Amino acid sequence: MSNANQIHSDHNFEHQQNSNEQIDTGTASSNAFRGGFLAIAAAYGDYSKKSFEDTKMFVEKLSGVKSLDETIEVQTEFAKAAFETFVTQSQTIGVLYSDLAEQSYKPFGDFVAKMPPTNR
Repeated sequence: MSNANQIHSDHNFEHQQNSNEQIDTGTASSNAFRGGFLAIAAAYGDYSKKSFEDTKMFVEKLSGVKSLDETIEVQTEFAKAAFETFVTQSQTIGVLYSDLAEQSYKPFGDFVAKMPPTNR
């Protein structure tokens, strides 16, 4: 094999290795995304379920109220509890989104770190 053919063959091999690494990186990112997305969906589902149950209990309490003062008290308790639940769940879901982004892009960071610097 001539020198020119050997150099061309080496470039093709490097290109093929680079393509395989890109595919592996994309697959790893996709797997991280899927797991993170499922965790986020579960967190939203849990929040929706809790919110529905809390609202149901609120309506039951409200239906048994006899005075205006009791009505205001029940509504205030519900509003405070709903706000606290919202803040807590929002923070939890925010952390999950952050983890998802970090895990999804980590394989690409590793891939970029492996690339040789260019001389431009």
